[in-house]
Amino acid sequence: MLKQLSTDDSVALADVLKTLAHPTRLQIVDLLMQGTHCNCELAVQLGLAPNLLSYHLHLLEAAGLVASARDEQDARWIYYTVRRPVLMALRQAVSTLLDPARIMPRRPDCGPRACGPRACGPRACGPPSDGG
Repeated sequence: MLKQLSTDDSVALADVLKTLAHPTRLQIVDLLMQGTHCNCELAVQLGLAPNLLSYHLHLLEAAGLVASARDEQDARWIYYTVRRPVLMALRQAVSTLLDPARIMPRRPDCGPRACGPRACGPRACGPPSDGG
């Protein structure tokens, strides 16, 4: 049996997935999968105002998905790339979590399926309620 996600791993994965759970950020990542882009290219291709693009890129950077580097000759130009190791770890985590091979047959430990229709009450495997 494969192990369950730890609480820390679940929180970290949820945080990254929440960051990706926006159409604009998904489009940004999709464009960056084609290679490095400067901020002006991304703004034009996505039809975004510079401040809105900056907001989305900041969130992607904070989640560790995207890296940025300023141009050495003119610091006004910023180049963005996908962080391959982070993307590979994310892909592995989601693939493991959603692997259909992890679905196991299991009977509940309580309720009529476990105890029989008259043995369990409405509370988790407690005594049957007599209505009072």
